[in-house]
Amino acid sequence: MPLSKLVFKPGVNRDQTDYASEGGWYSMDKVRFRSGFPEKLGGWVVKTFDQYVGSARSIFTWTTTDGSRLVAVGTNEKIYVNGGTSLYDITPLRITYTHASTPSSDDCFQTTNGSNYVKILNITAGCEDGEWVTFSGVANAIGGIPAAEFNNEFQITLITGDFYILLPTTATSSTTSSGNTNITAEFQINIGYPITTIGYGWGAGAWSRGTWGSGSTIPLYFYARLQFFDNFNNDLVFNIFGSYLYYWAFDPTFTTRAVLLSSLGGAVAVPQQVNISLFASSGHYVALGCTNYDPLAAAPDYLGTYDPLLIRWANVDPDIGPEPEVWQPTLTNTAGFLRLQSGSRIITAINSRQEMLIWTDTALTSMQFLGTQEVFGLQELSHNISIVGPKAVIGINNVVYWMGRDKFFTYSGRVDALPCTLRQYIFGDINYDQSQSFFAGTNNEYSEIVWFYCSANSSEIDRYVIYNYNENIWYYGQLERTAWIDNGDFAKPLALDGGWVYYHESGTDDGQPNGLPPLPIASYIQSADVDIDDGDKYMLIRRIIPDVNFTGSETNNPVTGAPITPQALMTVGVRNFPGAASSSINAEGVVTAADVITASATIDQYTNQVFIRARGRQMNFKISSADVGTQWQLGMPRVDARPDGKRN
Repeated sequence: MPLSKLVFKPGVNRDQTDYASEGGWYSMDKVRFRSGFPEKLGGWVVKTFDQYVGSARSIFTWTTTDGSRLVAVGTNEKIYVNGGTSLYDITPLRITYTHASTPSSDDCFQTTNGSNYVKILNITAGCEDGEWVTFSGVANAIGGIPAAEFNNEFQITLITGDFYILLPTTATSSTTSSGNTNITAEFQINIGYPITTIGYGWGAGAWSRGTWGSGSTIPLYFYARLQFFDNFNNDLVFNIFGSYLYYWAFDPTFTTRAVLLSSLGGAVAVPQQVNISLFASSGHYVALGCTNYDPLAAAPDYLGTYDPLLIRWANVDPDIGPEPEVWQPTLTNTAGFLRLQSGSRIITAINSRQEMLIWTDTALTSMQFLGTQEVFGLQELSHNISIVGPKAVIGINNVVYWMGRDKFFTYSGRVDALPCTLRQYIFGDINYDQSQSFFAGTNNEYSEIVWFYCSANSSEIDRYVIYNYNENIWYYGQLERTAWIDNGDFAKPLALDGGWVYYHESGTDDGQPNGLPPLPIASYIQSADVDIDDGDKYMLIRRIIPDVNFTGSETNNPVTGAPITPQALMTVGVRNFPGAASSSINAEGVVTAADVITASATIDQYTNQVFIRARGRQMNFKISSADVGTQWQLGMPRVDARPDGKRN
């Protein structure tokens, strides 16, 4: 028989069986499509020399007027600004104690002979386990521990109801109420949860729910900490989900911390307990899900009750522009508020064209700038829809995409469900308890919308799914990332994971921190089964003529420096019935017990043909690589196959 081209439809379909997907791709990891042909994903390198503390869920970039390109990183413990290759801690302070404060920080340490745990005295009101504190002004050794060791930042440890710091040196004597009268103790804001935690225990519900001493019967969700960043000129404004609004004035030396927005001069009626904040296209700083403005409450906060459906915005002065610190509505300014009517709480919001889209747990509403005394108007766009989490929405080219509880949606003037060939694969294996951490991003260079989420057995992000909006196809894989932002202020997308900021689409490998050698990225794509005469006849495969492009690969091994010839592995799997296995490991990584019939060959740029002998009713094709320095794109390989009878 003549040679046959192996041409498969772009994209991956997991919403039907392997055999029913004939002519397409069925399984993959770390592979994308370009112009319909699969290729390995680009690699990544570490951007920063410093490692952040905690679990990061938020990233934001902006460029200042002096050309500084900055990255804001929010974790459950800290707020950072990245400039160059360094991370600078700008975490706001909760409280500061000094000699003059009440209570005083005087003699606030207690040591125990033989222990390097030092107890904090007097100034622990409001402390929580894991909170960060910085001490300064300790002049003399305490209990045999040098003074210099006390003048540092510490993470507080809770032991049997008391708060301690851990020092390098073990105390040689016990002391009570020691130190001096010049100590300053700066306590940073309390830390949050790294992942969403579910509580059922005693005290985990509303007061008087159930009988005395019983635990909560309805789970309470303590959500993973999120931050919502935006920039105001050169400065950074943000809120922590369910908490305060903060302001960081750009400082090229990065020696200042963020402060409460309400602490700025002229600040009035700044909302508290804010869920989401962002600037509208009109210049108004908007808080969604927050405390009411109460004109009868004490100035300057005018603090009312929390309303999860309330929208408030700050003033924009006609002469000086936005005033993000002025929230008190008056007859002469544009500060104001509106309340949504559908749903029980606001989930998230995003700017799109000339409107702000706002999701509650049941509806999508458009908030548009009117330019009148009413400032903004609301219009409900869709009811009975869902969104899986506050970060699961992204907009590009005036179209908004988001992940719902059981499907994907798009908005381009109207709301539509987005057809997905991976819907069953994704939503059938997902951990909704961690949906607060799910997030969306774009990779505009490749026309991709990407969602990162947790599989059913994972409490951390371990999977991604991509929608290519130019080619209208879907693909997926496994990758641990906790936040992502596309290029714009930077040439490449940035992502967060494991304490590091990464440049993506950079190189070919899994870049490691601190100059460590890169690791290979294992990637593969496998087709659905094909057959001859609807499987009535066996086929005998004798050889493959590959068509693989290795453009972008390294010429020298990035680990050893030795010259390399990039290679990929081509595998043909055959089976006689759809229920038989063609691989010893299935798409979910589970080892199968069925017989395996495969034939493989390693190919490179200069491979003319490879001789592979395999026989069966059905055949699938796979290309993979797991070596450093390797980048590949598959073209149209040809296979030499002929009918080989009807009997096994």
